[in-house]
Amino acid sequence: MIKIRLRRVGAKHAPSYRLVVADSRAPRDGAFINIIGRYNPLTDPETVVIDEERALHWLRQGAQPTATATRLLAKAGIIDKFKTIKETT
Repeated sequence: MIKIRLRRVGAKHAPSYRLVVADSRAPRDGAFINIIGRYNPLTDPETVVIDEERALHWLRQGAQPTATATRLLAKAGIIDKFKTIKETT
């Protein structure tokens, strides 16, 4: 199964994350298919940058976001757009 999840990058005690598309069996920081965004929880407010076109592409392909990835996608408004696209087809 393909998942949309976070991949930790950054220094010790200063994490930042990439939002990646990966096989569910791959380790957290292991192989991935595509980078679709980034997330930095240490800024105020937290920084979330997501490539909307790529995220919608992978959601249409059946990729399942994790709980945290779902929260970030919803914050960017991508989940709502995906639901409207899914309802119209």
